[in-house]
Amino acid sequence: MGNGTVEMAHTASYYYVGKDPTFAMATAQPFGLNSRMQSAWMHFGGGIDSFNEFYKKYNFLALPAGNTGCQMGGWFRKEIKQPEDLNGLKFRIAGFAGRILQKLGTVPQQLAGGDIYPALEKGTIDAAEWVGPYDDEKLGFQKVAQFYYYPGWWEGGAMLHNFINLEKWQALPKNYQAIIRSASEQAHTWMQAKYDAGNPAALKRLVANGAQLRPFPQPVLEACYKAATDTYGEISAASAEFKKIHDSIMAFRGDQYLWWQVAEYGFDNFMIRQRARG
Repeated sequence: MGNGTVEMAHTASYYYVGKDPTFAMATAQPFGLNSRMQSAWMHFGGGIDSFNEFYKKYNFLALPAGNTGCQMGGWFRKEIKQPEDLNGLKFRIAGFAGRILQKLGTVPQQLAGGDIYPALEKGTIDAAEWVGPYDDEKLGFQKVAQFYYYPGWWEGGAMLHNFINLEKWQALPKNYQAIIRSASEQAHTWMQAKYDAGNPAALKRLVANGAQLRPFPQPVLEACYKAATDTYGEISAASAEFKKIHDSIMAFRGDQYLWWQVAEYGFDNFMIRQRARG
């Protein structure tokens, strides 16, 4: 895209983490922001401008255009009861999260979506993460790995973008630019709503067909959180660009959770308990 071979693309920035770990943060930050916080940071916390400044050297810009919401932690052939169970685990997970899990002995595997099922079935890999119930159901993972863990702490709100070659964008009339901005916003709203609407029914069907829901145990989450924090520190020490964006996100996260624990969490927690009572 930077050289103009492709003028525009809709994808996730974290696929290009191999070029620079900063790319990952535009999509999701392990133990970072949920989907609404991610949108708020992008639009009102300086996120869009910060990333487009970063993307300039690659000759493109990005507009938010979708979010899956919080993803699941994936499908496992065995239960995960303690951090030590991650040691030696061959886990289909890529990019930034894979780098963090390596600190706990996990062996990240990069496989295309169509290759995950046979790899799980044959035992070539021990676990795999994809997206969430709506997408996972289509691939039938519950038939070959019954333990379905949550949450996907590496993707609390995975954001996609429309990426546009910079020269092509600048050559567009202002009204065409406005159309693309509006279409990107519409895609963003539609995608989040689609996942929120589709996940509950898909989750029910998965459980009815053998999936066993499991939360990651607290010690596992805490070990992963520490590994993530250590990784952020290492990369920040080596990259000023990464540190600038990471520090902005973490400061924003602190204020957001101050607010969420007051009203959002209070309301959701009460309503979840009411549902449990029937």
